[in-house]
Amino acid sequence: MSTLILALVCGAVVGLALGALGGGGSVLAIPALIYLLGLTPAAATTASLFIVTATSATALYAHARAGHVRWKAGAAFAAAGVVPAAVAGLAATRLPDAVLTAAFAALAALAAVKMLRPAPERERGEVRPWRAGGAGAGLGAVTGLLGVGGGFLAVPALVTVLAFEMQAAVGTSLLVITVNSLTSLVTRSGGATGMDWAVTAPFTGAAILGAWDGRRLAARVSGRGLQRLFALVLLAVAAFMLGDALM
Repeated sequence: MSTLILALVCGAVVGLALGALGGGGSVLAIPALIYLLGLTPAAATTASLFIVTATSATALYAHARAGHVRWKAGAAFAAAGVVPAAVAGLAATRLPDAVLTAAFAALAALAAVKMLRPAPERERGEVRPWRAGGAGAGLGAVTGLLGVGGGFLAVPALVTVLAFEMQAAVGTSLLVITVNSLTSLVTRSGGATGMDWAVTAPFTGAAILGAWDGRRLAARVSGRGLQRLFALVLLAVAAFMLGDALM
């Protein structure tokens, strides 16, 4: 199978997962870029940041038109993650490939566990700014270091820390993810100039189109069933990557 076709297929699968589940699909981008398309872990995280930025920005536009984005709160949440995303993005270029692979495996396992658990309950009571700032900073660091959007972390944080309803949390998380991913991409050494565009461009285009199809799929198939299936795939990916890092 040619690199172009493989990139299109992988991008479509990642986009489909993102569109159907509202987050977590980008976690598949890294292993696909490394093990199927031959990128190094460092190059894969940079390419993933571009893919996540483009796909999240496209989805953000759709959610904004539907009125599901809280711009002021989302901008403040994202601002807390800008510096951590930039610092982590720079640090990622200096870490050994084995460390990046092991860290990503742990993140994939965490994402799987979160998807297998019930959706978070909406908290009642006063929203504490320090908690919101801490959550935003943590998400920015994860995005910068590992090249993933972190929707599976951002949505629960917005629901439990800022008391958002689910639709607003999903829409606003896309704003946070877009800002964090773009910040980390810009601050990485070499940035977009060192990217393998023969892989990244078709992967990104297919992911964007797949995300739209994923939204339609979610309306026809049990969302909980899709989450369980995706979580099992992530657990398998995490186990494989951890084994690869330790070998």
